[in-house]
Amino acid sequence: MTESGYTNTKRDWRSVLRHDFPASLVVFLVAVPLSLGIAVASGAPIAAGLVAAVVGGVVAGALGGSVVQVSGPAAGLSLVVADLVHTYGWRATCMITLIAGLVQLLLGVFRVARAALAVSPAVVHGMLAGVGVVIALSQLHIVLGGQPQKSAVENLLELPSQIMNNHGHAVMVGVITIAVMLVWNRLPRLRAVPAPLAALLIGALPASVLGWDITRVDLTGGFSSLQGPVLPAGDWHAIVSAVLLVSLLAGVESLLTCVASDRMHSGPRADLDRELTAQGAANVISGALGGLPVAGVVVRTTTNVRAGARSRWSTVLHGVWVLLFTLAFGWAIMLIPMEALAALLLFIGVQMVNVAHVRNLRGHGEMPVYFVTMAGVVLIGLAEGVLIGLGLAALLALRRLTWLSVQVRPDAGCWRVVVTGSLTFLGVPRLTDSLRAIPAGSAVELDLHVDFMDNAAFEALHAWRLEHERTGGTIDIDELHDEWYSAAVSGTRMFPAKSPFRHDRWWLPWAYRRSGPPSGEVGPDAVTAVAVAEAEAVPDLLKGTREFQRRTAPLVRPLLTRLARRQAPSHLFITCADSRIVPNIITASGPGDLFTVRNIGNLVPRHRMAPHDDSLMAAVEYAVGVLAVRTITVCGHSGCGAMAALLGEVPPAPAEWEAVFGTDFPSLRGWLRHGRHTLARFVASESAGDDAGPLDRLCRVNVIQQLDNLRSHPRVDALVRSGKLELSGLYFDIGSASVHVLHQERFTPVPELRAAAGTG
Repeated sequence: MTESGYTNTKRDWRSVLRHDFPASLVVFLVAVPLSLGIAVASGAPIAAGLVAAVVGGVVAGALGGSVVQVSGPAAGLSLVVADLVHTYGWRATCMITLIAGLVQLLLGVFRVARAALAVSPAVVHGMLAGVGVVIALSQLHIVLGGQPQKSAVENLLELPSQIMNNHGHAVMVGVITIAVMLVWNRLPRLRAVPAPLAALLIGALPASVLGWDITRVDLTGGFSSLQGPVLPAGDWHAIVSAVLLVSLLAGVESLLTCVASDRMHSGPRADLDRELTAQGAANVISGALGGLPVAGVVVRTTTNVRAGARSRWSTVLHGVWVLLFTLAFGWAIMLIPMEALAALLLFIGVQMVNVAHVRNLRGHGEMPVYFVTMAGVVLIGLAEGVLIGLGLAALLALRRLTWLSVQVRPDAGCWRVVVTGSLTFLGVPRLTDSLRAIPAGSAVELDLHVDFMDNAAFEALHAWRLEHERTGGTIDIDELHDEWYSAAVSGTRMFPAKSPFRHDRWWLPWAYRRSGPPSGEVGPDAVTAVAVAEAEAVPDLLKGTREFQRRTAPLVRPLLTRLARRQAPSHLFITCADSRIVPNIITASGPGDLFTVRNIGNLVPRHRMAPHDDSLMAAVEYAVGVLAVRTITVCGHSGCGAMAALLGEVPPAPAEWEAVFGTDFPSLRGWLRHGRHTLARFVASESAGDDAGPLDRLCRVNVIQQLDNLRSHPRVDALVRSGKLELSGLYFDIGSASVHVLHQERFTPVPELRAAAGTG
């Protein structure tokens, strides 16, 4: 081993001891009570939950694709396992778990993990909420000293009589356990001990001291009491369905937890295929050892991250601690009252109905999927509820995909028709009904902003057009997205996945849009045409605003509505007022991204330099102090007129200007004094051979100097030194339309994405 390798290994072990070791202890303290409770809810032997916790920690933790995810017995699978135990027996359920693990291994090998993310989160969250309701209702009967019924509906119907028959000791243990769960995390000094562990300990204490009549956890024999799996007997179709249900539910829950875990930490991103393979291996081993099915668990993963885990060692060690604790202190587990475990499960079941998920789904119109899935799981069954939820999610997705809006209104002497969405046969009745409102012989402007048009829709629209024109009307069709109608008229085939968005208007100058070649190629003749058009007429801003209001505003209105309350730009962008520089184009940024300051020569006045100017530093102070911008970028460009003036190469003013201003520009001359440091730096430096002459070199030197000018201001310099603010430089070569980035006082071109990827 090299010296550097030894140093890295030493550093890694220090990180494990400092971060992962204490985190593993916290997760272990959470995992033990949860594993016991889930085993009870699943109708499985108590030791089966501990086996799944050990295997989930050691196997899934060591092989998994996430460095922080913690796997083990999951509450979301408890209903499935309980039904399997009731139907086939425990040992056959272990075999189903083992085979389900093999299926997961196979899916992981074929790298289909991403496909599992196609399942609507509304279905998953609705399923978990329904499972939570079922668990809560069943365990509430145990807390009250009774026995749960066969279904959630029966549990709900029997609840009043169960409440009326007060079972004193059981109720007291349950109330104490739930009370501790409610208040424990609100006590700052006691948070070091996880709430589930504290609740079980405090719930068991009075029961042991006072000799209450309760039922205790039976862990007689420990791991040795478990028996190996046997093949299930019965209908093989049902058995195959059970295997697929366990493998898919456990896999989807694990992958969604894995994705969520990536948002909790800044370490390596998760490999979903590797995670699915690890879950399969864990389920094979857990089933072979007589354990519950294994899946990624949100509660344990969140606890692991919050406890400071940095690597998978935390997950692995937590499984080791569960194993050692069970072997050495299994007798302590048998002191826990079953009523306390039931109360813990009751609390967990209620928490599975996550209000935050409902709020997130409300904005996307998926609340019906959530509640229908939850109701299906509670009232009918887990598999049936999930299938109903998936069906409803598919119907809603189909409805969104075929959504169509048709607006017909009179507009300045004509009728304007705006069709938006997917124009399919399902929308033909709405389209034709709306078009009937247009009087015969009238002028119509038809805006088609559709992402798809099938043959039925084209036939209906084309037939209406021919009939309307036959009666003397005129129709001007403008396709704002893909040219589906024009392609159908000409017999050209359209490919939905390959048809590009029509963006041949918004970025072009006004004059080019009026007179440029239809092919979109900008050659010498096109440039000449633009120059002639610009000389002939001054562009009309009002026409541009009309075009924005008509074409662009409907597209950006949802975004701007969200941005209307506040702005949160990522950069302060200082650039030149040159009309050829459009910051949003050269940075591919949109509304809300850049807080922009533009002036002649992208100059930054130095601190206390005369003539005094506060305008730019006011923008800097506002951007950094109010908007919390953490990056300031100075962007220069080729052929800058301000830099040409510094070199004494100012072109003569037009004759009509001389009549008004004379030949002197005092304000401009005063402003350019802020470029004197740039000129001095230019004189003192030499060309590195990467510029196109003195003016081009001065334009590049100017960017470097303006960054130094920024640091002449004490507040800016202090923020840069503390690492709270970053300064960067860009240079835009107009002729080649290429952006160069500053690095160690040298500008290097930003590579095109295609070239950087090595594809040409």
